[in-house]
Amino acid sequence: MPDDVLLGADLGTSGLKLVALDEAGELVAEAEAGYEVSRPAPGEAETDVGTWRRAFDDALAGLDLSGASVRGLGIAGQMHGVVLVDDAGAALRPALLWPDRRATAELTRWRALPPADRAALANPLAPGMTGPMLAWLATHEPAVVGRAAAAVLPKDALRATLVPGAVTDRSDASATLLWDVVADGWSAAAVAAAGFDPSLLPHVRPGTEIIGMAQLAAGDVPVVVGGADTPLALLAAGTTEAVQVNLGTGVQVLRPGWRPRPVDDPVVHGYADADGGWYAMAALQNGGSAWEWVRAVLGLSWSELFEAASSAPAGAGGVVFRPFLTGERGGVAGPDDRGGWAGLQPGTTRADLARAAVEGIGFAVAVALELLDVPAGAAPVVLTGGGARAAVVQQVLADVLQRPVRHVRLRSASAVGAAMLAAQGTGLGVVPRRDQGPVVEPRPAPELARAAERWRGTTS
Repeated sequence: MPDDVLLGADLGTSGLKLVALDEAGELVAEAEAGYEVSRPAPGEAETDVGTWRRAFDDALAGLDLSGASVRGLGIAGQMHGVVLVDDAGAALRPALLWPDRRATAELTRWRALPPADRAALANPLAPGMTGPMLAWLATHEPAVVGRAAAAVLPKDALRATLVPGAVTDRSDASATLLWDVVADGWSAAAVAAAGFDPSLLPHVRPGTEIIGMAQLAAGDVPVVVGGADTPLALLAAGTTEAVQVNLGTGVQVLRPGWRPRPVDDPVVHGYADADGGWYAMAALQNGGSAWEWVRAVLGLSWSELFEAASSAPAGAGGVVFRPFLTGERGGVAGPDDRGGWAGLQPGTTRADLARAAVEGIGFAVAVALELLDVPAGAAPVVLTGGGARAAVVQQVLADVLQRPVRHVRLRSASAVGAAMLAAQGTGLGVVPRRDQGPVVEPRPAPELARAAERWRGTTS
């Protein structure tokens, strides 16, 4: 174990990852702890903050840090959602999470904003964002809201169990539907529409700012504010100009260098990054989660799924797969869209079904890329995430997008990005070691082009 390490935690929806990065950027240790999302009723998603803290403690206990000095800790977190906390930073109720849909009716308040105020938010409306959820809480749980000292984001709630302070950073604040991206600050109009006391809004601090010292088994450790998981994955991958496609449970298609501007009817998201800039994002809720469903239905392991997909011809024998098992936010598909195979015939094989599942995600990514209006260029599309490891996925994406792609093998990217913020906050310049795969060039694929047309026809 090196003398000095930086810790980075990634608070995901269903698990927490913790990594230790040395000063050379090498990932020297990692651990993970999973947990279940509570679903008290259909359309609801919650997690107790204590569950997150226990996961952090379990992951920390699983790291072998013997002989190392921990120089700092950064936390990345799932975006959106809300946690009500008291003066001491203790949660007053379970966190409401981004998949939660109970605030759907509250979105009418955002639609009723004056056009200029609505356009300044420059983001599509989704019920799982912080603003609508706070509006729902103010209406349905006013007593709890009345006891709250602040409303924070998930990573901020976890951090508050380590060090006091109800603060957040721009990358999380900008994704709340309460942020004026043009003025780069809280939107008074959106806060008023939500109907809660503006004093609940957390102070916004740089992600690299040290907020306090946590007493851990490794000693007293400086803790920085941290950031949202998606921009920290961008930071870790080093993507500043090319498009990045992160294939995990969901899919994020990211275009760095977005310039904030009012948008009347946005179909893509515009959020602050971890370096003082902005990025545009077209997000799909259904990515690896759809493949997980396919894998289970077909009775295949992950390796068998991708081997089967590789063995079938382009176009999957006429079969197309809609991956939208849980619906989408709009743009690529809507909240009422659902998944499934179409074009089945007596000769359809299990390999065809597997191939169609891989192609279906590729077609959805292509539509997302079109929404971002990315000009043609020579720079390869950067692929990250566990879903991008398979060679067949890389080749299908290159062929569908008709762009070269390159997989950057970087485990736990958001956690690594959080460790980088801790390094910057403590005066260290750490660049993670990135294992770049070969560039995969697109091939002529007329059958795939015809399959894409059939796919678009099933999703229109």
